[in-house]
Amino acid sequence: MSGYIIAHVQVTDPVQYEEYKKWSTAAMKAHNAEVCVRGGQVAVLEGDWAPERIVILKFPSFAAAQAFYDTPEYLKAREARAGAAIMRMVVVEGL
Repeated sequence: MSGYIIAHVQVTDPVQYEEYKKWSTAAMKAHNAEVCVRGGQVAVLEGDWAPERIVILKFPSFAAAQAFYDTPEYLKAREARAGAAIMRMVVVEGL
């Protein structure tokens, strides 16, 4: 079964966040993440959740998605993101 990383991002420093995007893109490529959603228009259909930015990445398995977070490549991205965004992130098992 596939694994998905779903992130809700609130960017607090757009200039610094560009550095995070550079390193996270490299990490995604290095670990064969399929980018399903990365930013784009959001419309609330129900409830009071109004996220600014959503990211959805697909991996071959739940374990691969979960392991991605601790890879050296993504650690570099996380370090670049410090102070630039508030990140809420989960790993979800898919079909």
